[in-house]
Amino acid sequence: MDYLINIIKIAIALSILNVWLFRVNKSTAWRGNNADTMADEFKAYGLPKWVMLCVGSLKVLFSIGLLVSFYYDQLEIPSALGITVLMFGAILMHLKIGDPIKKSLPAFMFLSLSLIVVLVQ
Repeated sequence: MDYLINIIKIAIALSILNVWLFRVNKSTAWRGNNADTMADEFKAYGLPKWVMLCVGSLKVLFSIGLLVSFYYDQLEIPSALGITVLMFGAILMHLKIGDPIKKSLPAFMFLSLSLIVVLVQ
């Protein structure tokens, strides 16, 4: 089971880091309101830029926490819980602006995987 949890942690962390470090200014099929960039997406949610910077920083921090938890296991639960809360917020934002449910699938998937990490440990 440890191997599966480790694979899940790596998948969560690398996916979130990819979105927030490399794809932040690129269009994807999952962006709210068909936004072209992360800034456009947060604007569609009615949120200011500082919220985007805060959310992005927390997601990157929690993702790094998941990776570092291989060496410092006390970071695993807080990092996974942080991602869970942020992904729940992402789902709410998609619902707020009336996005189709499929736009929330990545957030729902990472919320679920993060909960698995929390509950199995």
